[in-house]
Formats: sequence, C-alpha cells, structure tokens
Amino acid sequence: MRKRFPLQAGCLLAILPMAAWAQSAPSQLFGFSNPTAQARLDEQFLAVPDARLAGQELKILTAEPHIASSPEDYKTAQYVAEKFRAAGLETEIVPYRVLMNQPRKVEFQATSDDGHLLSSGPTPEHVSSDPYQSNPNVVMPFNGSSASGNVTGEVVYANYGTLADFNQLAADHVDLHGKIVLVRYGANFRGVKVYIAQQRGAAGVLIYSDPRDDGYYQGDVYPHGPWRPATGVQRGSVQYLFKYPGDPQTPGVASTVSLPDSARMDPMKTGNQPTIISIPISYHDAEPILRALKGAAVPTSWQGALPFHYHIGGSGVRVHLVSDQDYKIRTIWDVIGKVPGSQQPDAWVVLGNHRDAWVYGAVDPNSGTAAMLEAVHGIGVLLHQGWHPKRTIVFASWDAEEEGLIGSTEWAEQYAAQLQKAVAYFNVDVAVAGPTFTADAVPSLKMFLRELTREVPSPVGGSVYSQWKLRSSHEVAASGAPAEAPVGDLGSGSDFTPFLQHLGVPSTDIGSQGAYGVYHSVFDNYAWYTMNADPHFAYLQEMARVFGLEALHMADADVLPFDYVTYGKELTEYLQQAQAKSAAKGMDFAPALEAARQFTAAAQKAMEIEQHPPADPAQLNQTLRAVETAFLSSNGLPNRSWYKHTIYAPGEYTGYAAVDIPGVNEALDANKPAVAAEQLQVLTAAIQKAGTLLESVH
Repeated sequence: MRKRFPLQAGCLLAILPMAAWAQSAPSQLFGFSNPTAQARLDEQFLAVPDARLAGQELKILTAEPHIASSPEDYKTAQYVAEKFRAAGLETEIVPYRVLMNQPRKVEFQATSDDGHLLSSGPTPEHVSSDPYQSNPNVVMPFNGSSASGNVTGEVVYANYGTLADFNQLAADHVDLHGKIVLVRYGANFRGVKVYIAQQRGAAGVLIYSDPRDDGYYQGDVYPHGPWRPATGVQRGSVQYLFKYPGDPQTPGVASTVSLPDSARMDPMKTGNQPTIISIPISYHDAEPILRALKGAAVPTSWQGALPFHYHIGGSGVRVHLVSDQDYKIRTIWDVIGKVPGSQQPDAWVVLGNHRDAWVYGAVDPNSGTAAMLEAVHGIGVLLHQGWHPKRTIVFASWDAEEEGLIGSTEWAEQYAAQLQKAVAYFNVDVAVAGPTFTADAVPSLKMFLRELTREVPSPVGGSVYSQWKLRSSHEVAASGAPAEAPVGDLGSGSDFTPFLQHLGVPSTDIGSQGAYGVYHSVFDNYAWYTMNADPHFAYLQEMARVFGLEALHMADADVLPFDYVTYGKELTEYLQQAQAKSAAKGMDFAPALEAARQFTAAAQKAMEIEQHPPADPAQLNQTLRAVETAFLSSNGLPNRSWYKHTIYAPGEYTGYAAVDIPGVNEALDANKPAVAAEQLQVLTAAIQKAGTLLESVH
C-alpha cells in the first residue's frame, strides 16, 4: 500500500498566489537560449490553473454516466469545446463512426455438482451510502469487445490469467477445452487473459476483482475508505489492443464519417476481437464459486484474500454464461483545440486526454480532463496577454478510449502525414488518484520531464520533482549517491499508443497515483474522489501545471529538448539483457551493440551542439525529431504489423506493460530463434539509421 501524504499543506498552497512559491528561476533550461525569459513566462502560466475551478469542472464532467457514443458523452464533448473556445483555441468537434458493442443482456449462473444454485448475477453494484450508484443510466457490468453467446461449462481457476499461469495449468494436465475460466484482475491486461483462454480452447471467461489486490485486504473499503467494496465490478475492454487498437474494422485507416461501409473489414478476420464470451464480476459473486471448486489446491502465489483455500476446479462448479451484445456502427466525438504556431505552424505539440468513461469516471479519465482544462485556462490567459507559441499546440479530448483507444487512434490515422512533423505527444489519463506523481516517457524525454517538474510546486512543499524523487523507492542508487526520479517506459493502455508505436512521435504519459480501488466501477465518482483522492483539488492543480509546462516548453524551445544520450544508454542495456537471454541460441549481437555504441557516441556529440546551437536551429531540430521515427520498421512487428516501433511495444502477453526491443525479446521468449535473429537484423538497421541521423548533426 502506498503511503498517503497529508493534504493540509496542499489546501493552503492551492489558494496561495504563485509568489508564495519560493522556487528560484532556473539558471538553465535545456533547449532555451534565454532561460530567464522562459522562466518568467512559466511563472505567469503557473499562477493561472485554479484548484477550485478544476473541482467545479470535474463535478460537471462527472455529473452523469457518459459511456462513449451516448448522448451524455456528447454533452461532455460540448462542454470541453466551450472551454477550449473560451480560452481562445480554434476548436472543432470531430466525429468518427466506429464499431462498438453495448450490452443487451449479460448474465451468469453458477451451480454445484448436485445442482444447487451458488451464485448468479452480475449483482448490481451498491454500498450503504453513495449518491451516484442508483442512476438508471449506469451501464450493467460488461466487457467491451466481448463476443455474444450462450455457453455452459465446468469452472477452472487460473489465477491472474498470465501466460505463466496458463502454462502451469497445462503442465498439470488441466484441460481447458469447453471450460469456463475464472481469473482475477491484475498482472496483465484483461484482453490478454481472454486471448490466452481462447487459444487454450476455453468457452468463456469470468474476470473478478480479488480483495487481496484492491479490496479489503488493502484497507478500508468504500464508503469507509478508498478500496473496492464487495459488489464493485471492473468493467473494461477485452479488445486485443496488443494486436492493434482503434476501430476493429479499419486497422490503419481512419473511420471518418465519409468512409464507405465497403471499406470496412470483417472484425472477426482482422485479429483484435475475441471469439469467446467474457463477463466481469465482483468478489461478492465470485466467492461462492471459488468456495465450491474442487480439484487440486492452488499454489501459495495463486491464493487470494477470500477466507478459504482456493482450488483449481475442473469439478465442483458449472457456470452458464449469457452474453447478448449489440454491435453496431456508433458515432463518437473527439474535441480538438489548436493554438497556431507563429514560426513553425506545421510542427505540432499534441496534448491529449480521453473523456469517455465506463460510468462516471472521476479519476479515470476526468481528473485528466479537468487538469487539461486548467492547463488550457493558463494557455488562454497567456494568449490574452499577447503571447503566441512558436510551434502549434493541439489539445485533444479523445472519445472511446475505454473501448480500445479508438478516438485517438482514428485521429492519428487520419492525420498520419501531418504527424510526421509533430514534435511530441503528451498524454494524461488517470491524472489524480492520489498524491504520488509518476511518469513514463521515451528515453529522450525523461530529462525533459525531470527538469520541468522542478518548477512546479507540490501541495506538500518543495517541488513536484523533489516529492517525486523522495517518494520513489529508487531515491538512492546502489552507489549511495542520490538517483534521479524514476521515469518508466511506455507500454500501452492509453492514448499515446498510436502516436509513439505506430507513427514514431516522441511521447510522455503523466499521472498521480494513490489508493484507488474503484477503477472502472460505478464508485469512481465525484463522491469517492473528494473523499479519498484529492479533497481540495490541489493535485488537479499540480497536474494542470505540469501538463501545461510540457506544452509551453516544447512549443517554445529554441532547440527541441531531446536527450539521445540517455536513449543510447538504455538501448545498450536492452541489447545486453537480450544477449544474456539468448546465450544458448547462438545469436550474434555484436553488430547491434556496435550500432548502439555508435548511436550513443553520436548522441553525445549532438548533445554538445544542442547546448551550443547554431543561430538558425531549424535543420538541427528536423534531424533531432527524425531520430524517433527512424526506429520504426515498415513491416511492423511479427504477427502485429500495426505496431511499428522496434524499441517499445505493449507485450503480446502483457498488454499494458512495455516490452523493450519487442521483436527480439518476444521471439526469444517464444523459443523462435530464427525469428529472433531476423528481428535483430531489423533492429540493428533501425539503430544504424537513427545513429546516422545523429552523426549528421553539425
């Protein structure tokens, strides 16, 4: 359980003017020839985002359930568009027509071997007191992209449903053909659980939230605390987004309103839709099933927190699943607001957050929307004062992210040519679930994030960076010297995916974490948020400030602040780790390691030039930006060609978590040495291409 930090200091700081923030102006800002002038602009911006307004915006955005394509979803699009226009952004609501399902009927019924009814549902979500739980527009628990059907089978418990878990069942000779697999949330993306179950012949999947992971085992449950109550259900998509995200009928093609139906593909033949039923349930509904399962006792690592020992099953319980899904072409709405660049209008800085939610979505995603709106508020004040960015800033409110990153993917596919000139994509999704700042990024932007967070005050004192570093378990390196605050790698599960992994746009993703047990449930609402996450909206203000500084710094930097020295070092580490993994397979990593060495050497020379740039850095900036795109492979990854980045991709068997040098590592993990060797050549060529670009910097 993460430590909860007191919010009293945040309450005070949230209402103080920025003059009360005693951080001195930075003497240096990477990429700026005049850091003092930029620091003054930063200070003007930082004074604007308002905690109180952010709280009001969050309350309005979460007043009603607003699943993608619903009338309530369109109302939130109109609200965001109004806010964008009020700030002075050139704004449009952009519709797309995409294939999505909504539930007509979702049921399960579990019986014991002797025919006794054990459990049925899903049970409606409810607690003793919640002002939002009874709204008639709350959608029943269901999985986006679930198949329709009516099946019955014996239940087998498969722990988290990881590849290792399914392999353990196979090693124990547990046959899954025709079975209903019961898995708990966690460890991987829910779609991966269904993907492997389908591969192993299962007829259906039940996915439940075990109290060990986000329920009473972690602490007090809602409404007495932040953790998941017994009836809480995690909805979610099971689309195989590790194959490709977006509209399942149009991989690689934007589903604009003018796209003819004849251009659509059969979603059952394109590879990202399950063919079996999956239904999410609560631990209230799962407990009688788990209690009645027979078969072998589970390993210790498979044991959850319910008060009895779990068994594998295969006997003891039969479950009847009914899934009637209404699949149709539905309209969704992205909201796009632009601030044209005064010098480089084609060089876009894109910032995005999705707006749709499974129910109310106070944390996921509308804490991000409220933070974005206050960042836009700050940009609007600067515009009113006469400032204009050098590069174009694009703020995007994506729709239908929950169903499979659909709104962002369709927009990115529509503007793929223009995005070749985009200098960065900055994402925020779960902006505030608690006080702990976190970030993921491509290696070239890790220093960028650490630098700008030093300028933003934390609600508990000091800067965001100092608190981020303090709270990190990696605060002190093995040498005993203070380490940098940790920035992770980008996998998938949010809207940066099409920008980085399909188009090669350098990307970041920021958030603020905490004890958050109501993910994708009816209880992720304004009442839970103000009780548990951010009562005074101080962290919404913090995130608005960080998000806005990302826009300001990237839009106005004289030299694009890309650090390829760090990229080279991390590339070398990835290759060395893969080389150790492949030791018995006779693969030659020498050319790839030499390419990485040359890349790093060129990056060090380029860094010197970035710090002492020519009078006109236009060509330098074009070259620096092109390096990330050089890591793309035109053929894409094996068996999932939509993913073209050779350095980062979501794992085929993780879904969320990043796999570095995925073509090589996944082939090694699958014991396919010939594919691994082929992918190593592709990777080496990409590193060489990127290194050649850096060598051309002078």
